[in-house]
Amino acid sequence: MASLLSVQCVASLRKSGIHLRAAALGIDKRNYSSKSGSEYLHQSVVPSMHYQKSLPRLPVPKLEDTIRRYLAAQKPLLNDDQFRTTEKLAQEFQSGAGKQLHEELVAQDKNNKHTSYISAPWFDMYLSARDPVVLNFNPFMSFNPDPKTEYNDQLVRATNMVCSAVRFMKTLRAGILEPEVFHLNPAKSDTDGFKKFIRWVPSTLSWYGAYMVNAYPLDMSQYFRLFNSSRIPKKGKDELVTDEKGRHLLVMRKGNMYVFDIVDRDGNLVTPAEIQSHLKYILSDPTPAPAFPLGVLTSENRDVWAGLRDKLVAAGNAEDLRIVDSAIFCLSLDDESMRDHIHISHNMLHGDGCNRWYDKSFSIILAKDGQAAINFEHAWGDGVAVLRFQNEVFKDTTQQPLVHPGSAPAAVDSASAVHRLQFKLDSELENGIKKAKENFDSAVSKLTIDAMEFKRGGKEQLKKSKLSPDAIAQLSFQMGFLRQYGQTVASYESCSTAAFKHGRTETIRPATIHTERCSHAFVCQPGQHSVQELQAMLGECSKYHGQLTKEAAMGQGFDRHLFAMRYLANSKGQALPSLYTDPAYAAINHNILSTSTLTSPAVNLGGFAPVVPDGFGVGYGVHDDWIGCNVSSYPARNVHEFLQCVHKSLDDIFTVLEGKALS
Repeated sequence: MASLLSVQCVASLRKSGIHLRAAALGIDKRNYSSKSGSEYLHQSVVPSMHYQKSLPRLPVPKLEDTIRRYLAAQKPLLNDDQFRTTEKLAQEFQSGAGKQLHEELVAQDKNNKHTSYISAPWFDMYLSARDPVVLNFNPFMSFNPDPKTEYNDQLVRATNMVCSAVRFMKTLRAGILEPEVFHLNPAKSDTDGFKKFIRWVPSTLSWYGAYMVNAYPLDMSQYFRLFNSSRIPKKGKDELVTDEKGRHLLVMRKGNMYVFDIVDRDGNLVTPAEIQSHLKYILSDPTPAPAFPLGVLTSENRDVWAGLRDKLVAAGNAEDLRIVDSAIFCLSLDDESMRDHIHISHNMLHGDGCNRWYDKSFSIILAKDGQAAINFEHAWGDGVAVLRFQNEVFKDTTQQPLVHPGSAPAAVDSASAVHRLQFKLDSELENGIKKAKENFDSAVSKLTIDAMEFKRGGKEQLKKSKLSPDAIAQLSFQMGFLRQYGQTVASYESCSTAAFKHGRTETIRPATIHTERCSHAFVCQPGQHSVQELQAMLGECSKYHGQLTKEAAMGQGFDRHLFAMRYLANSKGQALPSLYTDPAYAAINHNILSTSTLTSPAVNLGGFAPVVPDGFGVGYGVHDDWIGCNVSSYPARNVHEFLQCVHKSLDDIFTVLEGKALS
């Protein structure tokens, strides 16, 4: 989990069976001292960035470990002949070209101690990708409804969310947002006494102080990009811009774009009643939807959008674009009510393309019935910062709302405070918008989303059976895919490496020789194994998956290391070593099962599109007594059937755990 962790620390992590992905989730348990007034969420005793300087560095794994892990992940995906070829290429790489690239990577890493070896290549990968961000990169996470139903009114909830978002921003910028820490023993580390002690430990040593009480501070370097930030399309490679001087909110409704200040000249939150008045004005604005909504351009291929943006600037829209880019964030107010989970997923993942600005670091989307979600651009950061923000906003809006169902909006002149942006368009730009909308409609028409809830059991029962809940969920996807398509395919599970300075993510490879063997036993030979044998196989899968998870959280996967060496070879203009041109390398990176898990008191469901045309995008959560999946696919795959197969797999697993034979 940290390059500087001692052997005991690693042992303690292993014993605890931690999941770093959950690190940002437990914030509902914290006790915050409220700062006076409504400007801040809380006032942390420990400064927000107190641990940042002393965070351990992301380790570059040993080359032999990477090759061993790579071959272990390839084993279930290849036949014997293919595996022999891949093994030979991997061994040649290890003693030849790979050895040199690894040494150069290590040397480069030693010269850049302020960051991690993956940070620059990872930014570059995202920003150089030319595919549209919508569907290909931007995920969504929807909020749970406010438990007090009358607070789910669109205007009330929008006002409260804007106020809480500003409070979060101000708390972060004042350095008084509680640092993000993963507590293995909260009774010792998540206490006022410990916080009062650690604040006096110099920031160059503070990480060690936290480590002594089994607490692991997480990297917060991405947080500043949450606000006033946008991804700007450029030919070849986009740019991220942040302009903290912006005091305004961007609001979209019916494809129209509005701005008004939510922070005053002194840096204070504009009164909630005024914000409510301005949002009410926008919600009742009779201006029709524009014939050429500009937002749809942010759904275009990045080079196409870059060219059109240059034309927008040339047509005299530079100032309005600057206003959009520097807005604190984007609030999309939709005129539609949500029918069900599936409708929410489609609306929050992509919507109609017109009432979105997908390039903002994040947008809060609010449907007519108060259903809310965050859709975020992925280049600037991973889920950890966004999830912390979402958790805090949910907690603040539900526990300390600043406006109420009966609150009267301020009697202010919203007509002069709210500015509707009007862009100058020529026929070429109008055509570009028309074409972007056609491309968008065509892309989203191919996407199917379906959801499944398995109610027979969840985390509690699995833990009683001494099994990793995440391992069993992942096994059910492997089993489900085998039942549906008769094969084991490249699979990807995201794991945060935020325990390190400038860590991003590492890949857990859930398809293993153990899941392959177990899936075959359950799916192809259910009558040929005793209940005890099947239970033992489940235990093997769980144990191995737990090991892979811990390795990934400690920066000891193989994917990022191989990626960084390939990036290095490319940047030097070298011919790629044959390991990278092996069809098996392309195949393991063609992730048919792309998965990510999330459970949080604030989040109802999350989702994303498949990362390949013949793949599934699997968002899932293992709850105390149920398991939920929200899955997307394109026409090459049948998502409804896949979920039936996953449900059947979970049924079979729970039957075996209850000591019953499979029928």
